[in-house]
Amino acid sequence: MENDAEVPQTDTRLELESKRGMLAAIIDSTDDTIISKTTQGIITSWNPAAKRMFGYTEEEAIGQHISLIIPEDRMGEETYIIGQILQGQKVDHFETLRRAKNGDLVPISLTVSPIKDRSGRIIGASKIARDISVQRIAVEKQGVLAAIIDTSDDTILSKTLEGIITSWNKAAVKMFGYTEAEAIGKHISLIIPPDRLDEESYIIGEVSKGNKVDHFQTFRRAKNGNLIPISLSVSPITDESGKVIGASKIARDISAEQSAQQETAELYKQLQALNAKKDEFIGLASHELKTPLTSVNGYLQILGQRITDEKNKVFVQKAQQQLSKLSTLVDDLLDVSKIEAGKLNFRDEVFNICEVISDAIDLISHANGNYQITFETSTPEFTIRGDAHRIEQVLINLLTNAIRYSPGSNRIEVYLFAEAENVKVGVKDFGLGIASEKLNHIFSRYYRVDDSSANVSGLGIGLYLCYEIVTRHRGRIWAESELKAGSTFWFILPIA
Repeated sequence: MENDAEVPQTDTRLELESKRGMLAAIIDSTDDTIISKTTQGIITSWNPAAKRMFGYTEEEAIGQHISLIIPEDRMGEETYIIGQILQGQKVDHFETLRRAKNGDLVPISLTVSPIKDRSGRIIGASKIARDISVQRIAVEKQGVLAAIIDTSDDTILSKTLEGIITSWNKAAVKMFGYTEAEAIGKHISLIIPPDRLDEESYIIGEVSKGNKVDHFQTFRRAKNGNLIPISLSVSPITDESGKVIGASKIARDISAEQSAQQETAELYKQLQALNAKKDEFIGLASHELKTPLTSVNGYLQILGQRITDEKNKVFVQKAQQQLSKLSTLVDDLLDVSKIEAGKLNFRDEVFNICEVISDAIDLISHANGNYQITFETSTPEFTIRGDAHRIEQVLINLLTNAIRYSPGSNRIEVYLFAEAENVKVGVKDFGLGIASEKLNHIFSRYYRVDDSSANVSGLGIGLYLCYEIVTRHRGRIWAESELKAGSTFWFILPIA
């Protein structure tokens, strides 16, 4: 009988030791901090997770008061917890802060249970603490996000892939007139006009693939029946595994933008009409000026032949020079009006551009004897196809500008090179130069480079005509310049 009684006692002891070992292994390996203490607050156990959380080793913690890790302003919590434990009550998920060895405050969720002896008397407490830093940050982010959504001027709503509305912010109430209670749980077709339901199928199809639909312009219907023009951006909502479970929509009312676009379009039409009238007036005025200018030129020629006094002849010559400038200006204005009307004609002929350049240089040199104009070319003959008269017009404009904007210089260089399937022509001066920020505008109609250091006349149409003529010859024109160092105007034309 005695042997029979001893067997179960041994078995019970072994079973208890096994359970203690298993419990110790769990406590040592868990990621949760597990601490035990007496009812007086003296720490009696300290697992590895406690060391990782608070920085104190087991030797540093055991035997110390639990206030080792409690901030001074939270000591009242310990009194409350011990009071609950002494009553046999468990304290569950108590969120608070504890201080680590390095002084950092650690946000934790605390669960405290009473420890009893064999007689059932409470002799201490077991604490399980879990770091909730990440959880708190997530909650704070959710709070910030919720506040942004709630105060946003843009309509923000979410829905399932089946189209059921799951969230509806205040801006959505304002835009569509439905309250949150009226919208949540309803299908998104609540606000989609019947003739635009196909758009929803397309959007859901894209979102289901994980794609974002951005700035999709459409119409949606408000509670009062009004159609609202909106710009819609839709993004997929995914769960923790990355699976798409819904869609988030941001809608912006673009009524004002559309109204502004229509107003701009109307103003543009009016501007076009005014420009057309202006060009028509310039064309008519230029055409009407040609006849009296021709007559005045004829009379001046007759007068020049009859006057014998040399001094008076000089006056007549100066009048003829000014008349020539005026005639050129009228011709340019007439060409501008023809360009705008699409009536500027070009001859199609094969010609030697070297001869055209030489003729233009001779013409300008004759009228400006104090200027030295050199022509550098690798060949005396270079054939291209186009309108020789118009290309000469380009060269004369460029040479005239080179003189006009070089008041302190008397030298101009002209170049001609073969370049692949093109001919490249350059006119270089050593004058005022052009600021880099103005180079992109100099070929615009009526644009003039303002320079207080030079009193230069002109309407700003010469370079515009050069650009139009070169472009219509399937070529390109541009300028390179440096302030106070001069400019080089280049243009390229295709070889015949």
